Formats: sequence, C-alpha cells, structure tokens
Amino acid sequence: MPLPEGGMRALTTEESWDLLRQAVIGRLAVVHDDAPDIFPVNYTVDHGTIVLRTAGGTKYEAARNRPVAFEVDGYDLDRAEAWSVVARGKAVEVRDVDDSIAVMSLPLMPWAEGSKPHLMRLVPDTVTGRRIRVVGGARRP
Repeated sequence: MPLPEGGMRALTTEESWDLLRQAVIGRLAVVHDDAPDIFPVNYTVDHGTIVLRTAGGTKYEAARNRPVAFEVDGYDLDRAEAWSVVARGKAVEVRDVDDSIAVMSLPLMPWAEGSKPHLMRLVPDTVTGRRIRVVGGARRP
C-alpha cells in the first residue's frame, strides 16, 4: 500500500506481525534499577508470541514476568521506506515441560557463546508499527 501525503502510515497488526517474522534481531526494553535499559536479542515468533533464550543476569531478572517492550526496525531498498514495529506486553518464563520442549524445537539459536538456559515468551498486549518514506533515501537500482 502506498504511503499517504506526509510519508508515514500506521501498519495493521497483521502487517506488523509479518515484519516481526522477517527480522532476525530485535531490542528488548526493560526497566532495571528504576532506569530503562535495552538489550539486542535474536528471537523467533511463535503462535502470537515472541520467543527468546537468555542466560541469567540483568536482562533475565529485569524481564522475567514483568512488562517489557520489544522493537524491530528495517529498511526497504525497493521503496526507500523505513519501518518500525513495537510489541508491548509481559515477558513470561517458559517453565511447563511440554512448552519447553516445543520452544526448544523452534529455529532459535543463541549467537553468543555460553549457556542460555532461560526460555522466555513475550506475550504482547499490543503490536503496532509504521512505515516512513525516507526523503532522499537509498533505493535498489
């Protein structure tokens, strides 16, 4: 769908989920020690949730069973348009044995070395996105 005058439009929920499925890295936003913090993470989408693996530590403690935000961005060279999607909801640790087995079969491999034993599902209350025409933006030849 073309962008309206002004060069920006809100994405539908379905369009936002489609873009979430295409991206490979996102940013998990949490509150830690009364201050916001952001962590880059790889993830996958599964049944209307965003799934990630993590080690223990600040990210895990700040996100576990708490409200979080998750964001992905991209750039479409064919259209010279940027896009951004934000999901807001709760990060729930996967503890159920059957759900753990299901999550372990997803295409989600940690990038960094070391153990990432904690499985988390971000269960969004809202998923919103937008497309923006980039003035003078690069295009694919």
